[in-house]
Order: sequence, then C-alpha cells, then structure tokens
Amino acid sequence: MIEIRKAEKKDAIMAERIFQSARLFMRKEGNMVQWNSVYPSAENVFEDVKNGCGYVICEDGTVFAYFAFVLGEEPTYSYIEGEWPDPSPYGTIHRIASDGTHRGILKLCVDYCKTICPHIRIDTHEKNRAMRNALSRLGFIHCGTIYIEDGTPRMAFYLPYSG
Repeated sequence: MIEIRKAEKKDAIMAERIFQSARLFMRKEGNMVQWNSVYPSAENVFEDVKNGCGYVICEDGTVFAYFAFVLGEEPTYSYIEGEWPDPSPYGTIHRIASDGTHRGILKLCVDYCKTICPHIRIDTHEKNRAMRNALSRLGFIHCGTIYIEDGTPRMAFYLPYSG
C-alpha cells in the first residue's frame, strides 16, 4: 500500500539516493544543469524535517520518493517575469524526486498537497522536459520565469484552484 508521511531524519540517506537517481535520469534526458552534486542533499532533508515540510512516499514501508511542501511566501517567487494568476496564500512543491521504481509520483504528491493547501506553485528548469510534461498533464499553467537564489532562471507554474 502506498502512503505519504512526514519525513524523518532517518529518511535522509534514502532521500540522497533518490536525489542521485533523479540526477542521473535528468542527465540521461539531456538536462545537464539542474540539481548539481551538492543540491539537493541530506542537509536539505534535515532542514525540511526541522521545518515540518519534508515528505516521503512509501510502499510497504519502503521509501521511493521525496518532496518538500512549503507553505507561505516563496522568496524567489516575489519577482516573476510574467504573472501569478491568483494572489491567494499558496504552498510550493520543492525537491520532488523518485528512485524511478514507480510512475505518477507528481500526481500522488499534488493530490496530497491539495489536501493541505489548494493553491500550489512549483518551478523547474527549462531543460526538465519530463517534469514540464507531467505538470502540463496535471493542469498546471506556465506563469512566467522566476530566478532562484543563484540567479538562474526557472519556469514557474501554478495549479488553478478547482474548488
């Protein structure tokens, strides 16, 4: 049975393996720039656990995916080349990754996050075609370009509230 639960410190090692698997997948798909060798890391997971925003997706107790769902203003979203269609309070999905053993991870994540906050934002690198396609399939709308802390651009998306 698949379940989503809050991440714990003990999940950090598995999360690092999941991040590495996601990096390899991105490189294979031609995305050579997103997620370098130091981000995301176990330190990000520890911080997410401390802040109560880290989650794992498991089947029969085995962790196969990780994500963070951060409620509140995302500093890098305050400036957008484009426009956010809804100013409502929102949650942001960060660091979503799987080990590649299951499909539909983003849908599982989004469905879960909608139970916490119905207004969801996410960003990804332009070269991350797999994520962009998955976002489109789930109804996310491309709103413009944001810039992360290191100044590099990311495509910003919003999921319209479906009431």
